[in-house]
Amino acid sequence: MRLLALTCVFIAFTLGGCATKKADKPQPEPTTAVLIFSKTSGFHHESIPAGIRTIQAMGQENNFQVDTTTDAKLFTTAGLRRYQAVIFLSTTQDVLNDDQQNAFQQYIRSGRGFVGVHAATDTEYDWPWYGQLVGAYFNGHPAVQAATVRVTNTTHPATVGLPAQWARTDEWYNFRNLNPTLTVLATLDESTYTGGTNGPNHPIAWYHEFEGGRAFYTGGGHTNESFDEPLFRQHLLGGIRYAIGKE
Repeated sequence: MRLLALTCVFIAFTLGGCATKKADKPQPEPTTAVLIFSKTSGFHHESIPAGIRTIQAMGQENNFQVDTTTDAKLFTTAGLRRYQAVIFLSTTQDVLNDDQQNAFQQYIRSGRGFVGVHAATDTEYDWPWYGQLVGAYFNGHPAVQAATVRVTNTTHPATVGLPAQWARTDEWYNFRNLNPTLTVLATLDESTYTGGTNGPNHPIAWYHEFEGGRAFYTGGGHTNESFDEPLFRQHLLGGIRYAIGKE
């Protein structure tokens, strides 16, 4: 016994340690995967890399795989098959051709999920099906400023634990062509900032079931700082969990 102790001391002195416990149990491989799609054909948001890093960190912490692409060629039946949800991270303008649009429609209709972040509503104006999926189209914005978000639904994964009056700074979108089937999660109080045009019922986050799939959208995420905010990260993670079917 004394010899074993001396041996351990020698190893600790010469090699910097002595193994006295079993190795940590390896983590299971993720069985869930999401795809971040961030192709832009119009304005390119500088916050896209911050959003990617945040969602990748969420995946590591919550055991889901996160792949990223700006290549629309991945939008085929085979290319999308392994993903439970696709996240349009501040995409802009025309990002998919006709064949890719058809593949994405079939993907949603197969029961998969969609997450739209910020400029996802500034995307595919000539594709009405997408407008119904994402829930609305972008209709301008004022300067970045502080505003109060009123959380109107406190039971959804994207809003559980958020304050009823959520003050934060972002670029606040106005919207047109709002889909009437949406369930609104949060609205903007236009009296707390300047430049709102949607009136007293100005939605800024919502979800709905759509043609067999699930869709969630948040208007936040213009600034890099958004993705450092614990509450915004919590909000976004809840939306992703809804989209992949893990509520």
